[in-house]
Amino acid sequence: MKKKLRRSSTDKSIYGVCGGIAEYVGISSLLVRLVFVLTSPISIFIYMILANTLDENSFPSKQ
Repeated sequence: MKKKLRRSSTDKSIYGVCGGIAEYVGISSLLVRLVFVLTSPISIFIYMILANTLDENSFPSKQ
């Protein structure tokens, strides 16, 4: 089964975009959030697009 990028339903601060990216890639959500903060001018725009287009994960991820 192929993984699909989705917003996280369990690891979220605002919409779960960073948590979803972290689950998809398999890294810490803190690292993804730091990258978003350090690249803030463009990442705010990307975050808004992803928050509105990604589906929410309807089940908790297996870790």
